[in-house]
Amino acid sequence: MGEKTYKVLGVTGAGSIAIGTVILVIGIVTGILSIVTGAVLLKQKSKIIF
Repeated sequence: MGEKTYKVLGVTGAGSIAIGTVILVIGIVTGILSIVTGAVLLKQKSKIIF
């Protein structure tokens, strides 16, 4: 019984680390894209007509 619990905890821990890494990468990519998009908008500010 103890070995089964140990294996389940190991798999759960590895899954949590994997999901955390994916979320971290997605957050970094989203931030970079937001900065780049903002820079492009600021660069073309004079061409925007309302």
